[in-house]
Amino acid sequence: MTYLRDKITQGKFVTTVELEPPKGTNTDRILHYALTLRDLVDAVNITDSPMANMRMSPISVAHILRGNIGLDTIFHLTCRDRNTIGLQSELLGAAALGVRNILALTRDDPKKGDHPSARGVFEVDSVGLVHIASTLNQGFDLAGNRLDQAPQFHIGVAANPCADDLEREIDRLLVKIDKGAHFIQTQPVFEAEQLAPFLNKLPQPCIPVIAGVLPLKSYRMARNIARNIPGIHIPAWLMKSMETGGRAEGIRVAREFIAELPWLAQGVHIMPVGDADIVLELLAAKQQSTTALQPALV
Repeated sequence: MTYLRDKITQGKFVTTVELEPPKGTNTDRILHYALTLRDLVDAVNITDSPMANMRMSPISVAHILRGNIGLDTIFHLTCRDRNTIGLQSELLGAAALGVRNILALTRDDPKKGDHPSARGVFEVDSVGLVHIASTLNQGFDLAGNRLDQAPQFHIGVAANPCADDLEREIDRLLVKIDKGAHFIQTQPVFEAEQLAPFLNKLPQPCIPVIAGVLPLKSYRMARNIARNIPGIHIPAWLMKSMETGGRAEGIRVAREFIAELPWLAQGVHIMPVGDADIVLELLAAKQQSTTALQPALV
């Protein structure tokens, strides 16, 4: 059992942060950020070539972070780049390396990324990937052949509380849960009023929900997201306050929302969008609290 799974199973509030693998083989930067976050978060998510931009394998990065820092990890796995044989192979390899928290995603078409001539596979979608991971957990491959040892994955799935068709989003999420999902990480939400309708539509009891938080760094960033990224809805009041408040306002709003989340969800998932330092600003109060509990050196 992973540390993250253990804490979620016990009903404790968890904090996760999303980090991108390097564009190359140098892992110094991500190791540095993971080290600074080690005492503040319960796990880091490692993305799988996000926005279809090629990066190092998330499984490799997750293994490196676990081995060098002792920080639990959630590796993203997408259906874009592998067929069902490749997906099963990747999953078994991850389990052999001790990397067992997974976020199952369909993900972006290659045409949107830095290799637009590449061909997407998409033999299955995220629902199919959950089914694959769950089948492996039961000790079999998709063809029904018995495995030498089952991998025991802790399977996460994504959901969008701000989806235009929330009923359809919930229906699809329920299928993922039926296929074997263990926890949910949401797309970004900015206030309780966005998250509550989604939570109220989930059956009870339900698997744990970890709410996504994207701290805004500028009005320009907020405007770009609002115009160009479907599925992320920034409230009008926040757009207006970002116009004059900038980064400080974005951090203030995110910090206040995070403080509300223990009464709404079972965790927070912070998406720093390439600026991991902002996580330290968001969790400064937690960092000070942790430091205060440390014994004095004599």
